[in-house]
Amino acid sequence: MNQQILEISKRYLSKHQADPRPGETIKVYQKVKDGEKERIQTFEGVVIARKHGKGISATFTLRKKSLAGVGVEKTFPLHLPTIIKIERLKKAKVRRAKLYYLRNIKSLLIKLKGEKIDKKVWEDKSAEEELDKIRHEQELEAKVKKKEKKLEEKALEKKFEEAQKTHQEEV
Repeated sequence: MNQQILEISKRYLSKHQADPRPGETIKVYQKVKDGEKERIQTFEGVVIARKHGKGISATFTLRKKSLAGVGVEKTFPLHLPTIIKIERLKKAKVRRAKLYYLRNIKSLLIKLKGEKIDKKVWEDKSAEEELDKIRHEQELEAKVKKKEKKLEEKALEKKFEEAQKTHQEEV
């Protein structure tokens, strides 16, 4: 029974081996679908918690401060299929597994001891293909809109010329 559960859960694990740790500042790129359009949404913040290990139910919580000074927290499942890539920007050594005390800090910038720039990217290779596909679709949509706009401008010019002719005939 246990072996069957492991086999089924292995099927849903992400291809990337992301390992966000508390204290790291990371940026998550997530694919979001708005109606028919797909776009990439980013969320950058400090990892304040990591739960449920590395299994299928693993999650991590990010916290960022917005420009208005309001703290925003978002919890991501580690193996969420819409996560395209996770990029580590900074790394800090912390002595706690859960950094919930950062919620009480009022300043806009959260500074952690021993913070250093340490870039690393975890991404799914198939996600890069999807990114290219989304960019290609957006370019095609832009071209179609441009053509429609040109046709509309030509139609307006024709109407304007016809209106001028009728006005000149009346005068």
